[in-house]
Amino acid sequence: MTTTSTDVDVVLPCLDEAEALPWVLGRIPAGWRALVVDNGSTDGSPDIARALGATVVHEPRRGFGAACHAGLTAATGDIVCFCDCDASLDPALLEPFVREIRDGAADLVLGRRRPEGRGAWPAHARAGNLALARMLRRRTGLRLHDLGPLRAARRAELLALDLTDRRSGYPLQMVVRAADAGWRITEHDVPYRPRTGVSKVTGTWRGTWQAVRDMGHVLAEAPAERGLVR
Repeated sequence: MTTTSTDVDVVLPCLDEAEALPWVLGRIPAGWRALVVDNGSTDGSPDIARALGATVVHEPRRGFGAACHAGLTAATGDIVCFCDCDASLDPALLEPFVREIRDGAADLVLGRRRPEGRGAWPAHARAGNLALARMLRRRTGLRLHDLGPLRAARRAELLALDLTDRRSGYPLQMVVRAADAGWRITEHDVPYRPRTGVSKVTGTWRGTWQAVRDMGHVLAEAPAERGLVR
């Protein structure tokens, strides 16, 4: 059974992804709305996205978290999905994620990236992700293997988490605060392909280190500081 509900928004943070956009937007499930959040592109990405039928949201503040949160606040669908805009992940894979949320089997569904093809996931980026997953396990007890960007949850509940990170720590903060709030979190394998274009975050050791540092700050937060209640 294919999910074709119109109350699903897919947030696609975008910084110079003109080459990847046609493939990514062509893989959005029928009836869903693509929200391309432009984070300062200079390659015509916003115009390409509009021409392909996407809704474009502009976020002038640089940062992965800033783009993701701008998309979340612009979303109107009951369920909001997130996916990278570089063609490394197939947004069509979100359909079973959405069914799981809709059926009440989970509150947050995450994609565990399984690299396919040479160069799909550089060794330094994979090592950083593994270290963070172990830190997350100690912090929350969650036995997750990945903190990847492919995910789905209900919009109202996501907004209630009051996410504040606007850099690379945003995906991790979402998981940490969801865990603190008692959400049911599940993880499923998804193929991870070599990205189109140049990575803005983990393509270099420096980028990976910055991402790990941002996420380390998130893990240092104490639940009591936020008074989270579900």
